[in-house]
Amino acid sequence: MPFLQARILDPADDWVVFPNAFVNTPLCCPSRATLLTGRYPHHTGVVDNEDGAALDEGSTIAAWLDAAGYHTGLVGKYLNGYPFGRGPFIPQGWDRWWGKQQGPATSVYRDYTLIVQGVPEDHGASEADYLTDVLADAAAGFIREAPPDEPFFLWFAPTAPHPEWVSAARHEGTFEDLPVPARPSLGEPDVSDKPAWVRALPPMGAEEREEMREARRDAYETLLAVDDAVREILGAVRDRGESQETVVVIVSDNGFAFGEHRWVRKGCPYDECVRVPLFIRVPGAGHRTEPSLVSAVDLAPTIAELTGATPGGGLDGVSLAPLLLEGSRDGLSGEVFMESVGDERIPAWRGLRTRLFAYVELATGERELYDLRRDPFQLVNVISDPGYATQVERLEGALDAYGDA
Repeated sequence: MPFLQARILDPADDWVVFPNAFVNTPLCCPSRATLLTGRYPHHTGVVDNEDGAALDEGSTIAAWLDAAGYHTGLVGKYLNGYPFGRGPFIPQGWDRWWGKQQGPATSVYRDYTLIVQGVPEDHGASEADYLTDVLADAAAGFIREAPPDEPFFLWFAPTAPHPEWVSAARHEGTFEDLPVPARPSLGEPDVSDKPAWVRALPPMGAEEREEMREARRDAYETLLAVDDAVREILGAVRDRGESQETVVVIVSDNGFAFGEHRWVRKGCPYDECVRVPLFIRVPGAGHRTEPSLVSAVDLAPTIAELTGATPGGGLDGVSLAPLLLEGSRDGLSGEVFMESVGDERIPAWRGLRTRLFAYVELATGERELYDLRRDPFQLVNVISDPGYATQVERLEGALDAYGDA
């Protein structure tokens, strides 16, 4: 994403970079519900991709900002399963709505349906229908048409870089010769200390590892259209004359493993699945890299404080506004709680991520501990090493404190 990267790296611009940002569940729907509410999945009731209809739509960042006088708009993906068999509805709190209707895997980039202000709008396979571009135009249009006497809130959510990867025609082949360095965990040869679900995964030879690197190139190409979209959206903000009054948050709802620890896709407790990019631009905050551990659950409280909105009760996250504006780390716990109900491949798990350790408890009774100072790629599970007994006891107790409900 060359345009966005140039903006973020510009020391004259007010971007705060968070290299230690994580999701609380590495799966689309639960993570999006957390982003919208500032609550963990076991509190939102959205614990897997089938639970989108369970979200309390009256207690989201959209509802809070709408009540605070903001003109709100969603463009792109909402929650998996939308519109949940209810017909083409607009969830509470959104003034303008371009929500992508749930469809098959082939609808990620083309041949999809958008619900535009409650009316289904079918799109085909032409280049003019390429989803990221259609969403970018809608998002820029929302900003241009927002009432001049009201602040606005835009949630822009393209499906790229979700597989199966299809880039815009103008970007095809851009990265075909791009070197993609292999992480040490790619196809991890020795998984004898990993949980049973990892040990059951087949080993990856040179051909499979190269296929994974090629998949990364394909995914990167889909992001070029997202980069174009960011340029268009920020251009619309500039044309509106409000660049110095507008907060911008760039984040993903989950990571993705391209063969690391022999796993492909999302859902795993390792950094490839749970670590995400996070960049926040707050006018006047200055340019810096912020090393604090933060997570998806913190973003809704942050937006609420920055906008003056009143959030609903029961927040699990903390506002990052003091950190952004004053550099204050008061209130930050220094750890990130994560959870997953699992699926047919990965057992349910819970975990804690600190600066020094990654600790995971699986429903099978298996546990993992990684010393991130010595082992940043999470290759050696030291849970049985007596030298880490004190750390294990502390992390076990800290994880138990989060409870199950």
